[in-house]
This record gives sequence, structure tokens and C-alpha cells, in this order.
Amino acid sequence: MRVFALRAFALITLLFLAWQASAAVLPQDRSDIMYHRYEGDGVTIDGPSVLLRKKVGNHVSVSANYYVDTVSGASIDVRATASPYEETRKETTIGSDFLHEKTLLSVSYTNSSENDFEANSVYVGISQDFFGDLSTISLSYSKGWDEVGRRGDEEFSEEADRQKFGLGFTQVLTKSLIVGLNAEHISDEGYLNNPYRSIRFLDPNSSQGFSFATEIYPNTRSSNAYSINANYYLPYRAALYADARVYSDSWGIEAQNYKFGYLHPYKGFLLDVFVRYYTQEAADFYQDIFDRQNQFNFMARDKEMSTYSGVTLGVGLSYEWQFSQSALIKKSSINFEYDYMDFDYEDFRDVTAEAPVGEEPLFGFAASVVKLYGSIWY
Repeated sequence: MRVFALRAFALITLLFLAWQASAAVLPQDRSDIMYHRYEGDGVTIDGPSVLLRKKVGNHVSVSANYYVDTVSGASIDVRATASPYEETRKETTIGSDFLHEKTLLSVSYTNSSENDFEANSVYVGISQDFFGDLSTISLSYSKGWDEVGRRGDEEFSEEADRQKFGLGFTQVLTKSLIVGLNAEHISDEGYLNNPYRSIRFLDPNSSQGFSFATEIYPNTRSSNAYSINANYYLPYRAALYADARVYSDSWGIEAQNYKFGYLHPYKGFLLDVFVRYYTQEAADFYQDIFDRQNQFNFMARDKEMSTYSGVTLGVGLSYEWQFSQSALIKKSSINFEYDYMDFDYEDFRDVTAEAPVGEEPLFGFAASVVKLYGSIWY
């Protein structure tokens, strides 16, 4: 069962591939095939994804996505308490969009499976254009059911339920500027921690001065996120884009994310460069080291629950071929993106280093993500 950050990466990659059409317009018929690779903190994730989308008449579009990623290696958490591992996750999504005048209804079902984790979720979203198609409002709801296992322990079985509510508003302010506002509320209940993660606590009977014990999390969590994004089209067909997002939850985590990018087209090519900055405050029950094993009711040492910040620099390049509208294939494109990420943790120490307890160097790592995919429209 991988760390939250890796799951987030997989989700972001999938959403990047599964292009979404604007409201009141059915998604175009297209097929995508992608390969992605992540390397960082001693872990490698890679695999393919295939997306197919096809209209049925003028009011319905259906889609299917198959996604595979293989995880191998050992992050800092694993290196401290266990040996490297390898696992494969397979995810399948089927969905449909229904268009009625200026209203678009989208539904989908997703199953994600690996050797110690099974997740199922459903999604429903609706969007409506109004004010001469210059404004769009959207509502969404998703519900997920997770089954959590543990490698080597067939008796271990836990469950978690997740719900997500979304509200969005997009407005064309001028012929060059589009602004969007979004709000999300997420509610989780059940087994919400990772059965492989451990806290560390002071132990004078241990040769290293500390020992490990399983993390203990609350069984409920609610979170809220608010974001604003803008796209500004420049006179020479290029564009600037930016977004800002704030997040807080009932565990005490507060986070901010800012992104700024530039798009520049040139003779069929499209260059995309961006920078993203992320910062987060730790959960209330997080500590790098505890005084004793059962010091508090809830205790966590997952580095993703700590105070940390990260910077991502990304560059993407795509090329598009246009064909006759009477041809079987209307157009195609090939796309490449490379992201470099650097993370620094303010209160999570590298316990694999040789140093006195509590004086180990603070942890940090760099990672890279490569995405290569091709698309055809028909």
C-alpha cells in the first residue's frame, strides 16, 4: 500500500490524460495512450494508460480508461523499518456524458486493485451554461469504498468510506480572460491510516535509543479546499495561466498550493512551462519522535503528515497534426512532459543516518516525472 503522495501522483496523471470538455459540449471522439515514470525517494513508479472516448449520436458520449502502474523500491519510511518491495496497481474507469441543450451530466465508475488494497468509487457531475454561455456552474459528488489489507497477514482486513462534494463556477470576463472558482468538501470514515507505517518513540532499552510501533489515526476526517484559477490569452496566441488553492482539515493540516504557467504555440508545436509551490503545516497528532509508545490516543509519523514544502518545475512540448475533416482520423498529437520536484521537511528526520536520537539530519528529496502520450481524434 503506497504512500499518499504516490497515490496523488497517479490520480493527477490520470486526470491529465482524461481530458475534460467544457460544459454543454460533448467530449470529442478520441483515443489516448500514455506512459508515465516517477523516480524519487528510492521509489520508481511506471506504467501505461489507455483512454477511449466515443460519441453515440448527438447527446451521449461513452469512455473507458485502463491504467497500470508498477511500484518498486523503498521510500525512507520503508528503509527505516522494512525491506524494498514491488507491487502493481490496476485501475479501470468507465463513464458516460449526457448532453441536453446547455446541461451536461457526467457519470463514471472506477475500480482500483492491488494485492493489499481494493477501491471502488462512483462519480456524478452536472454543469450548466447560462448568460449567453459566458458563465458555467458545476456540481459534483463522488463516493468511494476502500478495502485495506496487509501483505503477509491474511487476517487483517479494514474498510474506509469516502465522500467528496464539489462546486465550481467559471466566468468569461473579457475576450482574453477566463476565471474559475472551485470549492470541495471531503468526508472520510473508517480505517484511514497505512498498516505499514510506524511511529518511533524513545526506548532506553534499544541500542539505537528508539523503537517503532504502528501508527494510530482517528477514524474520521473532513477537509475543505478552495481554489481560484485564471487563463489570460495574449495577443500573439500565447497564454498565461495561474491557480491558487488552500486546504484545511479536521486533523489540523493546512496547506497552500500556487502555480503559474506560460503556453506558447509555434507552427503546430505547443510549449508549456510552469512552476508550482506547495507548503503544508503538520497534523495535530504528528511528531517525529514520541516520548513513549502510548503517549497519545492518536500518533502519526508519516512524512506526508508533517510540515514541509515543495517546488515543482515543469516543461511540456506537444505537436499536433491536422487532417481533413472527411478523413477517418481528424487530427493527432504527441505530447511530452517533464517535471522536476524538490521537497524539504521541517520536522521529519532521516532515521537511517548515524546520529544521536533527535539530531538526525532533516529529510529532503528530489523526484522526476516523465509523461509521454499520443492522441488521435476521429
